[in-house]
Amino acid sequence: MVHILPQTKSAAVNPLKSSQPLGAALAFLGVDRAIPLFHGSQGCTSFALVLFVRHFKEAIPLQTTAIDEVAAILGGMDHLEEAILNLKTRTNPKLIGVCTTALVETRGEDFARDLAKIKLLRAKELKGTEIVLANTPDFDGAIEEGWATAVTAMIQRITLRGEQARQSKKIVILPGWNLTVADIEHLREIVESFGLKPVILPDISGSLDGTVPDDRWVPTTYGGTRFDDIQELGTAVQCIAIGEHMRRPAELLQTQTGVPYALFHSLTGLKGADRFVSLLSAISRAPVPANIRRHRAQLQDALLDGHFHFGGKKIAIAAEPDQLYQLATFFTGMGAEIAAAVTTTGTSKILEEMPAESLQVGDLGDVEGLAAGADLLVTHSHGRQAAERLGIPLMRVGFPIFDRLGSQHKLSILYQGTRDLIFDVANIFQANQRAPRPESLDPFRKREMPR
Repeated sequence: MVHILPQTKSAAVNPLKSSQPLGAALAFLGVDRAIPLFHGSQGCTSFALVLFVRHFKEAIPLQTTAIDEVAAILGGMDHLEEAILNLKTRTNPKLIGVCTTALVETRGEDFARDLAKIKLLRAKELKGTEIVLANTPDFDGAIEEGWATAVTAMIQRITLRGEQARQSKKIVILPGWNLTVADIEHLREIVESFGLKPVILPDISGSLDGTVPDDRWVPTTYGGTRFDDIQELGTAVQCIAIGEHMRRPAELLQTQTGVPYALFHSLTGLKGADRFVSLLSAISRAPVPANIRRHRAQLQDALLDGHFHFGGKKIAIAAEPDQLYQLATFFTGMGAEIAAAVTTTGTSKILEEMPAESLQVGDLGDVEGLAAGADLLVTHSHGRQAAERLGIPLMRVGFPIFDRLGSQHKLSILYQGTRDLIFDVANIFQANQRAPRPESLDPFRKREMPR
């Protein structure tokens, strides 16, 4: 059983985690005609906006209530109301996702009451726009908790309650925050190949994939999950949640509508992919398509080709809990050893399943201290200096990745994604292998000759 070591430092050295509000904003960005609104200072929003723009290389419609020092003391309801009305007047979004920050959460305001009052007093002006509140203080949790909180809030606020007539071919997919644009697009293609209709919430593949309208500027998100589809989630026959942090929204959907859910901790690797494909086949009552069978055969061949390069390698990973589990199980399944594992929070139940002797809740300073002698460092772009000091290669995963292009179009799930991941990592190992020294090849080279 893994031994989880709590954070003991009073300050972060080279921080690993991104904040809850950022995760919630990312989830809201996966909804069509939406705008995330940070309820906090301009600095909080500016920092998140910089990370989003550098990672996605896109224009991000992120707004702020711009709380100043007076509102921080007396209360920020007036700023929240003004920001919402301005967004409605200027951009007419279908959804405004309010993400609270530490500045206003520390004061202990009743945001739900404030929003209810704003909606009541401004019902005429706000007609046609839904407002969803996600309580996401920076001082608690990290990006995956913020993502899950926003998805839960959208289901609770928007999805129609009660048992509804089910559509036999409709399924709901609740992807984890760590799935890329390519991952989500691939999920949709696989589901549709079984004749099923997927509704993905949130769907960043439609809003953050680089697509822009040809003839006009759109001040909200362009693409993503449609508002009407969120309302009608209860008409699906099955919900599939990916990642332990998506258990809560899946349970809420089941409680509100009766839609059953299946939870996948990871879709990377042969076992998880097989279970996912088998579930789709059972729901659709159709055989697995020939192209998917071929992709599975290709993965089997990649497993044979690649395991020579993974055997005995020591890996250091620093990531959010669910992504850490996804990567750690992948590497150990290929024969590598987890030499160091660092994550952002110790509350996730998935940490108990981690294939490592010990797990540190901490930052990139911690992983640098634990990764001496490792063959590969796996984390986001902020780990590049640590990798350089350690003298080992860096495999960039997660958020943010700002010093490489195309990170959102890398596939890492199901048969094709696992195959590509094997090749990417094996190529890193081959590119960084050291030529053997003569004494390592001949242990008797310097032996003393008898006289």
